Amino acid sequence: MNEHRDLLKDEGMHAGASADKFAFARFLRKVETPQEKKLWNFLRTKPNKIKFRRQHPFKDYILDFYCHKAKLVIEIDGHQHKSNQQYDKDRTEIIESYGLKVIRFQNSDIDDNFEMVIKRLMKYI
Repeated sequence: MNEHRDLLKDEGMHAGASADKFAFARFLRKVETPQEKKLWNFLRTKPNKIKFRRQHPFKDYILDFYCHKAKLVIEIDGHQHKSNQQYDKDRTEIIESYGLKVIRFQNSDIDDNFEMVIKRLMKYI
């Protein structure tokens, strides 16, 4: 596990993501979901002077939102994640092995309880 943390230092905040991941991330920024857009509108204000990135390439993944300074990954799970729970669990374990914290929200959290989402994030950062 510590070797991944060392790799993060060596490879930077992208953990060796491929050029294809960077291209796909650019595409995803153009077709964001309403929930991603809503959360991004908050995160782009740099709460507590913390800078977030959206659709951030990291290793073999695209992270919905990432803050390098806070070592925080925010994922928003839509309906497709219900059938991919093991994949999400494995992905979270790999990402966290790099010393990052992953926080997940459901689309419904963003839609129906955005205040709770913000409070949870502010508590962490």
